[in-house]
Amino acid sequence: MNTGSKTEAFQVGSRYRWYVVWLLFLVYVLNFVDRQILIILMEPIRLEFGFSDKQLGLLGGLAFALLYSTLGIPIARLADRANRVNIISISILVWSLATALTGLARNFTHLLLARIAVGVGEAGCSPPAYSLLADYFRKEQRTTAFSIYSMGIYGGIFVGYLVGAIVAEYHGWRAAFWVVGLPGIALALLVKLTLREPPRGLADGAAPAPSPPPMKEVLRRLAGKRSFQHLAFAAALHAFVGYGVSGFHPSFLIRTHQFSVAETGLILSMVAAVSGIGGTWLGGYLSDRFTNWRKDIRWQLWVPGIATLINVPVALLAYTHPDRYAVIALLFVSLVFGVMYLGPTFATIQRLVSARERALGSALLLLVINLVGLGLGPWLVGAVSDAMNQVYLADGGAAATAKAQGLRTALAIMVCVNVWSFVHYMLAARTLEQDSITS
Repeated sequence: MNTGSKTEAFQVGSRYRWYVVWLLFLVYVLNFVDRQILIILMEPIRLEFGFSDKQLGLLGGLAFALLYSTLGIPIARLADRANRVNIISISILVWSLATALTGLARNFTHLLLARIAVGVGEAGCSPPAYSLLADYFRKEQRTTAFSIYSMGIYGGIFVGYLVGAIVAEYHGWRAAFWVVGLPGIALALLVKLTLREPPRGLADGAAPAPSPPPMKEVLRRLAGKRSFQHLAFAAALHAFVGYGVSGFHPSFLIRTHQFSVAETGLILSMVAAVSGIGGTWLGGYLSDRFTNWRKDIRWQLWVPGIATLINVPVALLAYTHPDRYAVIALLFVSLVFGVMYLGPTFATIQRLVSARERALGSALLLLVINLVGLGLGPWLVGAVSDAMNQVYLADGGAAATAKAQGLRTALAIMVCVNVWSFVHYMLAARTLEQDSITS
């Protein structure tokens, strides 16, 4: 096959490229609706089944992360060889059906298996999506495109919190899973029918290798790059904080500030919509703007690193301030800085691999991020919360107060890990230029 002539024959305009971005954004919205719907429903589920915070952390993190992260590698390997549009379409169908089935759970085991099934389906979303976007957009615009796609995280959280809270309030938590799960069937068809599979290396104007290099070679090359080592540490630590604290934000507002489930869903949906989406876009925009203006690609990592550091004191104020309305305002500000890392982090990994390795490179980074962040973050917050709860009970505190104070303390401890993440972003930037692939 003549890859060069195939690339020349594939013609798309600017309007269609942006359609691809916004369609994949919509896919990621649904991805996170179905992934995060459990978070807003934790308290009613806990009350029905009598689960501990550690069990909630397991359901919200590790159960999903194990298969989501590990299956991402073979699926990404397939995406570097096969049709990425087909992979995304099938994945949407699988995770949507699994989400709907979660509403039928009757015990912890049923919930655990359902969350694992959601993770299996969602493993096929981001690695091929990142690879597609890298083929549609040149490096000068790529971080902005990746940030728009990543905005889907907070679009999904917005929809999940809002719809989940409202449906659960009037129809119960089980109905919420059915309402958000079933629309995925229609979206899977839309992706299959309207998203075109581009030639590899389209945006770079260069024909890639006819097949991906051996996985061991890709792993060895990436593992040997200092920028990748530090970037993986930085992103994993950031995700460790982000997934850990956000998974318990609804419980924090309900226990500490006595908001109802519906009020909590409305508040956090607004935070996600304004700060989450806005901060994610801002991170990509500023990274591309400073990189192109200063002709220095280190800004791709300096921007998320600085934002990560600023997040720490603002979040600490949010978790310790006594006024419930000040807490809401602080959560808005904290999240803006907390999410600016997303677009630049995943765009940077595309600089470190070739066109035939993009899905695998993204999956490797996701593996580290999700096993450390999603797998351990919520579980550890839950474990520390349970431990601190016992300390406050032993000091003579009332049960409800001890439960609230235990979680508050766990959140404050967790967010300080972002200082460590900042250090690794700065270290990754030092060798980014020499580690980047120029073609």
